[in-house]
Amino acid sequence: MKDQRREFGSGNLVVALYAIFALSATVRASYQIFRKFEEAPLAYSLSLIAGLVYILASISLVRRNFELAKWTIYFELTGVIVVGFLSIVLPSIFAHPTVWSYFGIGYGFIPLLLPIFGLWWLRRANR
Repeated sequence: MKDQRREFGSGNLVVALYAIFALSATVRASYQIFRKFEEAPLAYSLSLIAGLVYILASISLVRRNFELAKWTIYFELTGVIVVGFLSIVLPSIFAHPTVWSYFGIGYGFIPLLLPIFGLWWLRRANR
């Protein structure tokens, strides 16, 4: 029988990353919406949605509801890909560089890599 702590070890990293992103994205988006929404309303609204998605992913991972986590992360990845392509095809949508521009290039592609890492872990752990 496998040691449950060891089996979920890399899962703790996934949970920690999602929790950090949940907190940072929600706080950042709240500030942006209340202080400078008119500068980039679409980008700031998407950041708030991303924060809520990160919260849902964090909670579902902590509660070990891996099916909900998987679909939440698929939703996140789809959103990042769609918005990333839109920022390339229609750059006027994102007049200022944001976390969403060009798949998160200004943030080290973390918005694109985090869901890929999360889905990889869920698949590797047979979740």
